[in-house]
Amino acid sequence: MADNLYIASLEPHSGKLVVTLGIMEMLSCRINQLGFFRAISPVAAEKDSHIKLISSRFNVSLEPEQMVGVTYDQARSWIAAGEERRLFREIVRKFKAAEETCDFLLCEGPDITHLSDAFEFGISIRIARELGTPALYVSSALGLSLTQLLENLKVAEKTFKQLQCPLLAILVNRVTPALMDEAATMVKEQCSTDIPIDLMPEIERLNRPTMEEIIEELQADWFGGPRAGLKRDVLDFKVAAMSPANFLDYIEKDDLIITPGDRPDIIFTTLAAITSKNYPSPAGILLSGNLTPADSVVHVLEGIDDMPIPIYRVPSDTYRTVMRATAVTGKLRSDNEHKVARALGLFEASVDIPALEERIRLTPSTTMSPLMFEYSIFQQAKKDRKHIVLPEGNDERILQAAEILRLRDVVDLTILGREDVIKTKAAMLGLKLENVQFINPETSDLRNEFAETFYELRKHKGITMDNAHDVMTDVSYFGTMMVYKDMVDGMVSGAAHTTTHTIRPAFQFIRTPPDVLLVSSVFLMCMDTRVLVYGDCAINPNPNAEQLADIAISSSNTARLFGIDPIIAMLSYSSGDSGAGNDVDQVREAVQIARKRRPDLKIDGPIQYDAAIDATVASKKMPESEVAGRATVFIFPDLNTGNNTYKAVQRSSGAVAIGPVLQGLNKPVNDLSRGCLVPDIVNTVAITAIQAQEVAKK
Repeated sequence: MADNLYIASLEPHSGKLVVTLGIMEMLSCRINQLGFFRAISPVAAEKDSHIKLISSRFNVSLEPEQMVGVTYDQARSWIAAGEERRLFREIVRKFKAAEETCDFLLCEGPDITHLSDAFEFGISIRIARELGTPALYVSSALGLSLTQLLENLKVAEKTFKQLQCPLLAILVNRVTPALMDEAATMVKEQCSTDIPIDLMPEIERLNRPTMEEIIEELQADWFGGPRAGLKRDVLDFKVAAMSPANFLDYIEKDDLIITPGDRPDIIFTTLAAITSKNYPSPAGILLSGNLTPADSVVHVLEGIDDMPIPIYRVPSDTYRTVMRATAVTGKLRSDNEHKVARALGLFEASVDIPALEERIRLTPSTTMSPLMFEYSIFQQAKKDRKHIVLPEGNDERILQAAEILRLRDVVDLTILGREDVIKTKAAMLGLKLENVQFINPETSDLRNEFAETFYELRKHKGITMDNAHDVMTDVSYFGTMMVYKDMVDGMVSGAAHTTTHTIRPAFQFIRTPPDVLLVSSVFLMCMDTRVLVYGDCAINPNPNAEQLADIAISSSNTARLFGIDPIIAMLSYSSGDSGAGNDVDQVREAVQIARKRRPDLKIDGPIQYDAAIDATVASKKMPESEVAGRATVFIFPDLNTGNNTYKAVQRSSGAVAIGPVLQGLNKPVNDLSRGCLVPDIVNTVAITAIQAQEVAKK
């Protein structure tokens, strides 16, 4: 069974809480630790009516604050400030934290009725995509013609498809009962989707407020009658302004009678109607205008034992009272078992529950958004926290990234440079950099020790002791030596230095294991819904067949390290046996070498990029291949192709490119682009820490 599900809606008043309640009831029979989560809540968690209902009814171990991503106020503020990514990141973080405590987590998307213009139409589906959950879509048919209903369904299906969010099922709620049969026929005939669609009729009483909800919303004061047990639904409102004789003709069952407080005749007439078998029974009386009946009337009312109807007072005039009362909508509340039972009955009578259970069981998440990937590598890095050195302490981006990494407790850090200068710059940026170690290579006591080690390692290359001593003032060499001597677990640099300057020391004395021919690199390409591996796009200009095979093997290991099933496509300008020439033959030879060295790998080539990634193209060009159309690791034939391709994909698709991630070294050293952003640094440090964890296992 899938371990999460997202309930989305794109229309106001969809009634998705009924669906949420029904699915929770369905799952509670099969799941031990069942969790509930609201991506965006209209109020603080402890006041959220959905959370109160679900928590009280089901065995949810989460605290209220664990069940909310952000509030609407927080979301609006971040959207207005242009920090949309921060919004999604926080929702993902809170969702994943909640998910860790549950066997199954049901997530309810935001209610569009609470959203402002700052939110785009498809934000609910975008949240589902970022969370990587399969979705169930709840559509509202309230007040719509059948034509409008069908249009809404088609728009929703198109939006889910465009945003690449897996849609599990569609529930059409609040269909006019008289149109149910016709709507079911039309949906079946005109919706081409193979996604199951169930229809749920509008049940008026589910949306009608109770007497209790109205007096709470209007903050009415008790005047007489029962104070508790006010769970009776109010179906209509009657303003009593005419004479009692005429008023009686308008009374209906479950009415709320609204009348000025100086109309005792209406009060007594209503009480008489209740005791008479010839008239229906209203739900309550609301006295308006801040008026109180005369003392004699009050005395009469006080003498009535077990008064059958609640009477409340409000200070507003009759018109404003009516407007406020009619605006109150009914809610599913934990203390209203009758309404909850009605909602569950509606769901169970309308939805093919066995089919829905089967869809949930067969629809695990197949998506991985950039934010989900970021969250996963942070969590992986935290499991065994490593120590990373950042040589470029003079760069503001490095300091900002360091603050984030420490606040989130991802790694331990050492920053190279003058401590006083770094701390002054940090203070100017509003950073504290607590629990960070600072070392100045020029004055450090480690400099002589490092110089001696470097001299011993490189004297065969003509390095003198004086040369070695001078070299150790270079932050890249000093940081790499810290890695070599196990003072730290890895290094990340390159924000202010060239790639050659960053990685040359690692080539010189960290080097590669015996079974690795060369150091290579990959970029982790975070698309909207998945993460792909591109290699080599940064290091080796023109690898030969044996080197291409080595890059493929190293890239498969890197992919697996970050939770990506390596399905390797060796790219060329032709697919299978369709082409010939030195370049194609070299790729074909590389595949044979890789298969011989690692027969366990899924690898194929030569193959064109479109055939490697697109199942439709693959079925035509390489129908027998287990890689074509399914590739997750793409090995480019040379640096020119790889570097240009990753940048083209990054810039044209909006993909997040993390890297280059160096692979093949004995210990992890990673390079940054000089145009990197703070999130790039943060992600690269987390990746370096995970590589260090893998090294520690060997």
